[in-house]
Amino acid sequence: MTKTLITLCTYNECENIALLVPELHTVAPAATILIIDDNSPDGTGRLADRLSAADSRVQVLHRAGKMGLGTATLAGFHYAIENQFDFVVNLDADFSHNPKYIPELMACMSQYDVAIASRYVRGGGVAGWTAVRKLMSQSINFWARLCLGLSTQDNSGSFRCYRVSKLAEIDWSLTIAKGYAFQEEVLYRCQRVRCRMFEIPIIFEDRRFGTTKINLGECLTAGWVIFALGVQRLFRCRVKRIQSDGSQD
Repeated sequence: MTKTLITLCTYNECENIALLVPELHTVAPAATILIIDDNSPDGTGRLADRLSAADSRVQVLHRAGKMGLGTATLAGFHYAIENQFDFVVNLDADFSHNPKYIPELMACMSQYDVAIASRYVRGGGVAGWTAVRKLMSQSINFWARLCLGLSTQDNSGSFRCYRVSKLAEIDWSLTIAKGYAFQEEVLYRCQRVRCRMFEIPIIFEDRRFGTTKINLGECLTAGWVIFALGVQRLFRCRVKRIQSDGSQD
């Protein structure tokens, strides 16, 4: 029997996870849910502890403070690797990602190593976004494809399923991104270990409660991180080319 971990990275998501966790149990009853909370002042961590006490399928990882979405997601990866899960599904904890897509993501894992819930393939889309937010998202995705050589269309969304054995092949000590740019970096590093990737269309919805944590500053930071990774990629390609030419002499 395969073991699946669902990770929820939370900061002030108390109202959302109270409703989200039961929905996750409905669509993936055999999965373990790991709530990774950054010491939310709204009591998300305390609620997570109560949910865990009531159901052993819910586990909680408490962190000292707000340390970034990227490091929280990576903590979930390490948990999955250390506890020998087969697959890990990550999604936003605010209902932007509808849990109903999880079975379809899981079904892809018979043939692929990474399944991406994509806004930007045929049939996908977003609901309730302003034109500015759409432009920001589309720009960062174009930038990721350009700098990192990614063929996937939605590189900035976090709703994905990963094969844990492939995540274990990656040297995560090389990770640069701490925040939202981690999503692009993950795909870049998955690409380097030859992960087979596939995208399914989803409709990205606006969060039910609370306010978005995405802003222009995060986008600019993501742009710089992607550029830095792109420079690394070009340097590696050049080194490999030089080594290849030298071996032919």
